[in-house]
Amino acid sequence: MVARTDVADVLIVGGGTSGGVAARHLAEAGLRVVVLEQGYWPSESDFPGNKPEYELMVGKQWSGNPNVRGKPEDYPINVDDSVQPLYMFNGVGGSSVLFAACWSRALPSDFRVKTLDGVADDWPIGYEELLPFYEANDIDMGVSGLGGNPAYPPGAAPPLPPHPIHKTGRRMAEAMNKLGWHWWPGTTAIPSQDYRLQKQCVRYGICHMGCPHGAKASTHVTQFPVALNHGARVVTGARVSQITVDEKGRANGATYFQNGVEHFQPAKIVVVACNGVGTPRLLLMSASERFQDGLANSSGLVGKRLMIHPYGASVGIYDDDMEDWLGPTGEQLQSMQFYESDPSRGFLRGSKWILQATTGPLRTVDRWTKGEGVCDEPFWGTEFTRKMQESVGHMIQWLVMSEDLPEETNYVSLDPTLTDSDGLPAPKVHYTLSENTYRLVDWNLQRSLEAHEAAGAKKAWVTSRNITPGHNLGTCKMGDDPETSVVNRWGQAHDVPNLFLIDGSVFTTSTGVNPTATICALAKRTATHIVENARQLEVAS
Repeated sequence: MVARTDVADVLIVGGGTSGGVAARHLAEAGLRVVVLEQGYWPSESDFPGNKPEYELMVGKQWSGNPNVRGKPEDYPINVDDSVQPLYMFNGVGGSSVLFAACWSRALPSDFRVKTLDGVADDWPIGYEELLPFYEANDIDMGVSGLGGNPAYPPGAAPPLPPHPIHKTGRRMAEAMNKLGWHWWPGTTAIPSQDYRLQKQCVRYGICHMGCPHGAKASTHVTQFPVALNHGARVVTGARVSQITVDEKGRANGATYFQNGVEHFQPAKIVVVACNGVGTPRLLLMSASERFQDGLANSSGLVGKRLMIHPYGASVGIYDDDMEDWLGPTGEQLQSMQFYESDPSRGFLRGSKWILQATTGPLRTVDRWTKGEGVCDEPFWGTEFTRKMQESVGHMIQWLVMSEDLPEETNYVSLDPTLTDSDGLPAPKVHYTLSENTYRLVDWNLQRSLEAHEAAGAKKAWVTSRNITPGHNLGTCKMGDDPETSVVNRWGQAHDVPNLFLIDGSVFTTSTGVNPTATICALAKRTATHIVENARQLEVAS
């Protein structure tokens, strides 16, 4: 083993979204930060979105599914016992490289689900505690949007003006007005004008494939360059195998493989930022004589309560050319009309609606050949030409994102036989959908068809139900009680005082919105806590 002699003040495992936010804040505060990332720096020139074959590339080498992508830096995921695949990206920037840049805060009610609805648990923190970190990250991430959304309490507006509402958004906004339903211009982590290290969006409409223009707020663009300028060190191709502990049970560093050679990086404080699948995997792999069931797992909840936000989609076809491929992809409009619980609907919790660009012709083929009520219609031959002509550029798409309630029967464990390229156990995912989720998605999809009808669609249908967008949440629950949670309100492990978790694994409930803004707010809040309490925190000997 190759052991480094430099001791990091803070070692961050995972150079993705939350890792980037924390690395920047900690390095700016003057701490010696080392980041271990199993992937590599992405290159804008490699992204598929500005290439003619982009839809083919996103089906393989740029897929969000590591089992499909199959790069050496990926690890396989056993989904034999899951009704869903799992999505993530390994590399500097993590899944923010491939996210659609929807930038939504959780609502105040999301932190009080047990109190309001009698299910799941309340978070140990509330919206008000996260608000300053939401607002600070808006500035750091170049967020564009319109302030004053009535779905939220008052707060600072995004730093950049919203992107133009183009034809699809205007058409659907008129329909929502007719129905008396809430809508608001989309808020995205994509700049509407040149901003700091980011370029102005050129509206490719392929945000979820990586932004070849360098506009989207992936943390390899917005966070890590700043962290590096303040002395942080990022080690790529470094697959961490174990968080190690000293004789007092405090984390004192991590072992990792790089090009087949095992290394050790010592540290005073360890921060884990490996997403809701990778983080429990690493904690379970870090079992030792002192922590026989996995590191920080005295509650038995490491890996439990996986939530992945299954959602559905509907499209409508319109006579007018809607230019529906224009970006930014993230969200042209959003609606929170059906977000809060209404037991009369037959389920609890709710859904955010997202009006998104519909991307390219191959995706259009999927919508016809796999959509409900249209998949049995004639499509190939002469029908292919007619249907593609009437639909490409003429579609409007609603995505319905559901709140996925926590259940301990949905969990991540270590596979007994499947391994990654370094021989480390792969994660095995056990996941199924609850009846509540089925009802929630189905009910909202039906309402979305009503919105298409009000907008004048000549044909509308459901294209997909209960697919996963890559939001891996809740497997290391945050809470006040060490017996029923893994980390406290600061993301600090109850069992290991100098170990912090900062990714989506700490979510107490999944919320019904895109989680990235909340993940980043939690990461910045935890990093701030570490900086402000550095002298009082227990560290490795």
